[in-house]
Amino acid sequence: MASTSAVSTSSFVVVANRLPVDRVELPDGGTDWRTSPGGLVTALEPVMRRNEGAWVGWHGAPDEELAPFENDGLTLVPVPLSAGEVSDYYEGFSNATLWPLYHDVVAYPEYHREWWDAYVQVNQRFADAAAKAADTDAVVWVQDYQLQLVPQMLRAQRPDLKIGFFLHIPFPPVELFQQLPWRRQVLEGLLGADLVGFQMPGAAQNFTRLVRQRLGHSTQRDRIAHPDGRETVARTYPISIDSQGFADLANDPRTVARAEEIRKDLGSPRKILLGVDRLDYTKGLRQRIRAFGELVRDGQVDPDEVIFVQVATPSRERVDQYRRLRDDIDRLVGRINGEIGRIGRPPITYLHHSYPREEMAALYRAADLMIVTPLRDGMNLVAKEYVACRDGDNGALVLSEFAGAAAQLKQAYLVNPHDINGMKDAMLEALEASPKELARRMKALRKQVFENNIDRWADTFLTDLHALR
Repeated sequence: MASTSAVSTSSFVVVANRLPVDRVELPDGGTDWRTSPGGLVTALEPVMRRNEGAWVGWHGAPDEELAPFENDGLTLVPVPLSAGEVSDYYEGFSNATLWPLYHDVVAYPEYHREWWDAYVQVNQRFADAAAKAADTDAVVWVQDYQLQLVPQMLRAQRPDLKIGFFLHIPFPPVELFQQLPWRRQVLEGLLGADLVGFQMPGAAQNFTRLVRQRLGHSTQRDRIAHPDGRETVARTYPISIDSQGFADLANDPRTVARAEEIRKDLGSPRKILLGVDRLDYTKGLRQRIRAFGELVRDGQVDPDEVIFVQVATPSRERVDQYRRLRDDIDRLVGRINGEIGRIGRPPITYLHHSYPREEMAALYRAADLMIVTPLRDGMNLVAKEYVACRDGDNGALVLSEFAGAAAQLKQAYLVNPHDINGMKDAMLEALEASPKELARRMKALRKQVFENNIDRWADTFLTDLHALR
């Protein structure tokens, strides 16, 4: 149960766009809070409990102010956002400016001054809340692209703090980042941190190069020198998942039974291909669906033996680009199923829906081939979740070389998602691979995913942050 608490300070503070809880309606008409299922929450919860930590973030409802409260022993500090700020700061600057720019301009970024003004205003509010929540000499860990100005704003108020920042999405090449009219302010915002973490080495190098070129700071490898003698370190920390948690869930007898039921409901095909993504233009859904449709159309795959299940979780449905993408995918799937499907047996099962973790684990277990082909992705944890759920060293992963996960999951079938023919070849190769070849690859993938889990990611970052200054 949640309880309101007086504002107290903590030695460890996480600052993220959202709080790690979702509001739920109770049968008696009341409301309560339930912990969100995300990997970040799983990783940081033990650290927060050890340090009586606080989490600063928006609670998800616009135009509502809530006092700090405790939920399941964690201190939560809600930051209010107006409906206009949700539109301008979140849907606007964060997701229609920064998101496409940082994902290699897969869609065209929009630059609006009023969006930027809202971004500055909201980042200041988050920084103010974090400054109040943090004890003397506390560690504050700021998360992701929505809050890139917070480190510097926080340092201006609280120079005693150790400040870390982690970017969960890609950081763009110099040539693309320079499009941003507020590039200097964003770089200066990030430099407020003692440690800036990225998913990939190239991202850290892009950042360091920009700081050298645009701000004139001297740099040496991963270290950036400030004129006042302070240092910022920019390093790589590829994020991961709660690998054992997913494995345990996949091996639960109820999950095993549900996976068998899914196969039966799909007509017990010889092979099931699976895609699981947020409905987002960076995920390569069009290219993937086209590739499978052509394999069936050209007789290279028999739709009576092989079917494709695509889960597309609803996302940012108030943003025009996302509404258009949904319509495009609906039409594409409908056309392919209409041209090559049979009564009761469409070759593509398309599910525009979100599912709980238990159902996802059953789907991962039921699938013989996972297709993860984003055009650009910071990491892509779905690929790792699938691997963690394979307990018999079977199954195969077709993975985009433009996902951060490709640098770690080298035994996947790596593809260029823009190359439809290459993607078709990889799908066929994986479908026709021998059990011995599949086991060889999956064994190596599972070793990687279990050795480098979410706990190791968080521990490594926080150990490095503590060691600085």
